[in-house]
Amino acid sequence: MLRKTLGDFSSIVCLKAIITGMEDALGEKAAAIALTAAGRRRGRTLIDELGLTGANLSWDELADKLNHVFGENGTRLCIVDKIDQVGNAIAAYTRETVCSSGELLGSERQCTYTLGAIWGALEQFSGKRLRGQHTKSVLRGASHDVFEFTEIA
Repeated sequence: MLRKTLGDFSSIVCLKAIITGMEDALGEKAAAIALTAAGRRRGRTLIDELGLTGANLSWDELADKLNHVFGENGTRLCIVDKIDQVGNAIAAYTRETVCSSGELLGSERQCTYTLGAIWGALEQFSGKRLRGQHTKSVLRGASHDVFEFTEIA
């Protein structure tokens, strides 16, 4: 436990204020770069801490482990329902992401930190350099926030 009285968790309200404050101070693009980089670092560190770097797990097993850490029983960053691979593309299906919380339907908000956390975890797990993007959003009618990754040669 990191804090004796308040425990390890903070509110979404405060995190969203950090995100929008960064956007106001740095601009939307610079804030997105910083938040994605922070998420990637968290994802890489997490996989190392769990001893999963290069582990021989299926995508379903990895999704379960990430959901345990990021989901309801963990930090509550998001629910990871599924990770699958088609050819060289890897897709992570998430919902209840911290980034989308409290946003109005139709919002153009992108999941920067959450995308980065999944991205870093997948890179560290697979040992491959990936390019990631947020391709589907619950804010724009999808059932999940979908993050797609392709290997960089």
